Amino acid sequence: MIHAAVVGYGYSGKHFHSYLAGLADGIKLYAISTRDRERQQAAARDHPEARIYPGMGELLQDRTVDLVVVATPHNTHRGLAIQAMNAGKHVVVDKVMCMDACEAEEMIAASQRNGVMLSVFHNRRWDWDYLTVKKAIDDGLIGSPYLFQAAIMRYRRPGGWRAVKAQSGGILYDWPAHFVDQALQLVSAQVESVFCDTQDRGHWDIDIGSYAKLLMRFSNGVRYEIEIGNLAAIDKPRWYVLGDLGALIKYGLDPQEGPMRVGDIDAAQEDPAERAQVSTIARGQPEELILDSVRGSWRSYYQNISDVLNRGADLAVKPEQALRAMRVFDAAMRSAATGQVMTELA
Repeated sequence: MIHAAVVGYGYSGKHFHSYLAGLADGIKLYAISTRDRERQQAAARDHPEARIYPGMGELLQDRTVDLVVVATPHNTHRGLAIQAMNAGKHVVVDKVMCMDACEAEEMIAASQRNGVMLSVFHNRRWDWDYLTVKKAIDDGLIGSPYLFQAAIMRYRRPGGWRAVKAQSGGILYDWPAHFVDQALQLVSAQVESVFCDTQDRGHWDIDIGSYAKLLMRFSNGVRYEIEIGNLAAIDKPRWYVLGDLGALIKYGLDPQEGPMRVGDIDAAQEDPAERAQVSTIARGQPEELILDSVRGSWRSYYQNISDVLNRGADLAVKPEQALRAMRVFDAAMRSAATGQVMTELA
């Protein structure tokens, strides 16, 4: 049995990590650490069986803790993760992994030096929409894909530390953290260049920006566009994918978060109107298809962590994969600052 401790009890620590880690066979939610007094009380109410620690130092002194989950602002990930690994604890960090590739390399070095596991919480590899797109491609429904467009466009002020660039990293470091990870899973080629354009309209009185567009060019010719906005009054498709034998379009987000917040993630249901639509000639004649979504489960992330630590299974989300994504983010930030296309991702 792996005894897990969650550091941070904001939205992510409360609704994602404390809940999902506790659902995995072979993992016990053993402790929660938060400096905020009200959150300490909330954690004690929500998880009366868990130990509540006011600080990271006290938690790391507890020899029962095997796994530390870092669910805190992005700019703290590197320091807290390395501190935990130096104490001999396995570590999961919430996405985005950290603030840049140099920090990611330091975290990986600490994992290797201490002989402990390090992973990044990319639960959206188990999103229904992502898995549906992946299956449509694997099944040959659109032929060879050459253009991906992924977007989340909302009209909503970001809240808390996510609205502070020094803590969050900026608008690219929230949803696009998942988008970049998904891109690197879907396209089996090296990233050849990165271009990023950002805008800040000043409407929300925040400093992370209002809009960003990231274009990745892969060595096999694939173009992958990512858009994120918090000042968009009309939505765009979540996915728009073109291939040489067809195309796919899909609106709507994965449905797991709402049921998860009320403690019943398995009750997730998708609006049938948001199923993916495919136009294809892959089977020799024009067809219009509506695809039933592939039902993934975010429970799978922590079940994999349990299987790695208890049974020696292969790690699903490897830190080297997250490092590759951080190199894309570094290039994107340089591109946004200079207006230039970046071809060096090291």
